[in-house]
Amino acid sequence: MQAVKMYTTAVCPYCIRAKQILQSKGVTHIEEVRIDTQPQARDHMMKITGRRTVPQIFIGDTHVGGCDDLMALDSQGGLMALLNAQA
Repeated sequence: MQAVKMYTTAVCPYCIRAKQILQSKGVTHIEEVRIDTQPQARDHMMKITGRRTVPQIFIGDTHVGGCDDLMALDSQGGLMALLNAQA
């Protein structure tokens, strides 16, 4: 399974929902980067994604986007394919 990295904050309901979706698909480890406690991480996230909001989700090298993007990918049947793609 591909590695999952997520830029988050402590109290973000969309971050919590995204983690629930990923865990329901069998993801056992999510590398969380807390941008509320690491200001340099927020700057890096904005630089690589062009977005200011959390969560920002990466599966392998693919930037999925936020929680709505993750749900859309799942509803289109692409989430499991991306999670199970060869690294």
